[in-house]
Amino acid sequence: MINNMEKWLLRIGPGGLVLRAGLLWVIVALLIYPNLNMITGIFYDDGHFSAEIIRKLFSSERAMHSLVNSFILAISMIVTVNIVGILLVLFTEYLDIKGASFLKLGYLSTLVYGGIVLSTGYKFVYGDNGIVTNLLLKFFPGMNPEWFTGYGAVLFVMTFACTSNHIIFLTNAIRGIDYQTIEAAKNMGASSLKIFMRVVLPALKPTLFAVTILTFITGLDAMSAPLVLGGPGFQTINPVIMTFAKSSYSQDVAALLAVILGIATVVLLAIMNRFEKNGNYISVSKVKSKIQKQKITNPALNIAAHALAYVLFLIYAVPIVLVILYSFSSSQAIRSGVLNLNELTLSNYLTIFTSSEAFRPFAISMIYSLAAAILVVILALIASRIVHTDKRKITMVYEYGMMIPWLLPGTLIALGLMTTYNSPKFMMFNQVLIGTGAIMLIAYIIVKIPFSLRMIKSSFASVDTSLEEAARSMGASSLYTMLKVILPVILPTLLSVMTLNFNSLLSEYDLTVLLYHPLMQPLGPVIKAASDESASVNAQAMLFVYSVLLMLISSLALWLVYGNKLSFKKRKL
Repeated sequence: MINNMEKWLLRIGPGGLVLRAGLLWVIVALLIYPNLNMITGIFYDDGHFSAEIIRKLFSSERAMHSLVNSFILAISMIVTVNIVGILLVLFTEYLDIKGASFLKLGYLSTLVYGGIVLSTGYKFVYGDNGIVTNLLLKFFPGMNPEWFTGYGAVLFVMTFACTSNHIIFLTNAIRGIDYQTIEAAKNMGASSLKIFMRVVLPALKPTLFAVTILTFITGLDAMSAPLVLGGPGFQTINPVIMTFAKSSYSQDVAALLAVILGIATVVLLAIMNRFEKNGNYISVSKVKSKIQKQKITNPALNIAAHALAYVLFLIYAVPIVLVILYSFSSSQAIRSGVLNLNELTLSNYLTIFTSSEAFRPFAISMIYSLAAAILVVILALIASRIVHTDKRKITMVYEYGMMIPWLLPGTLIALGLMTTYNSPKFMMFNQVLIGTGAIMLIAYIIVKIPFSLRMIKSSFASVDTSLEEAARSMGASSLYTMLKVILPVILPTLLSVMTLNFNSLLSEYDLTVLLYHPLMQPLGPVIKAASDESASVNAQAMLFVYSVLLMLISSLALWLVYGNKLSFKKRKL
């Protein structure tokens, strides 16, 4: 046993030992200890177990309503998001709809327009002073101008904000269907509806289970839409957690709500995985023929399908178009909700690039997002390398440990850091994180670890082992082999992961609102503040400029990740 240990130590060297110790510290100090410390702190007072917090939770009417509302929203979204998401994929991939490629551009808009930016955009379009509401008031002067608030408004926004997973994953699933099975069903006299229900839909079930899990978790974790559009009558768990966390009296209730949210997420994942494993799905042939779009032979149904496809496109496209136009409008036009195309101006864009106060939140978000994106890729690269090369069972601790954030809502992670490192702790070298700029950066890194690790770990499978063996046989060190042989092969994946992480963190709000330093306010809280009725007209004008710039950056990031790949494939063909 000692012999084997000595061989292992000689093989990995001092550098490998330091890297393993560093990763273990990350897992314990950042992923495990803060959450365990918060949970024990809830139920233990001066070293004695106490259930007082449970009584406190049940006595809080607002907290109990938020729990119920979160589950109502999550269950409702399973129905609405799946219906809309399936329709979008059918219109673009399965049915012969005219202009499908154009429609898909609108349907994919949520990839570059989401979170707090999307919620505030919908509020300015459909809210009490929005352009759609002002238009409706001309035809229905007696209607309530605050009609777009509460449960219905939140569900509407969340439904159309969360279909990107369907567009991405269900599209691939439909393209993977063997068209010969559809042709065989047609030859046997099956109707189009029967073919869809018996052939197409069963092939989509595994993917539908996966996106349903993501949809339910998204509904439970919803923050931006309930916060911006829920009003006093419909608040979900995360906005209430955010409010309670700001008060020392109710911070323990916020922590317990976050724990309940985390437990619900884990239980849901377990249940849905069991259903997925026990499901019976049809098998398809190994040699597939490319699926062909199906024509709708019934004229009435064909017209209805085209009409619905373009209505959905308008729902997606109108807010984006109006946000872009508002970004060129004067502050007075934005406040009045009246859009005059003859008075468009570049002054808002000049302000953001000439005023340090206006540009500061944008720059802070860029710096934090870029730093987190780079650091998390480095961290995931080291962990992936260790997991890939060391096949011992104990090494799985690194992989499973770094997947913990995938099971926890962002608010739970934020509260764990807040309640744990608000005083000196040996685990953090006696450093206090609260009130520093580092705590938000750490949280950004934590939430992106699972995705980064999974993507980068899978990229190691594409590395030809013979190249690495040849480098070793020539006496190359592990570091040299990593930098000169392996890194060039997996570099495209590293850049893709880095870009996507940077993209998603730019307008991050859920973690940011709890952890940001008052003197270093990023975009998320600034955009939320600009959506409030009390915000100044200049702040609202900047909101639209920020939104457009974020969409441009997101679009550029997606092009860098996917655009070059598509162009390369076309040249190769």
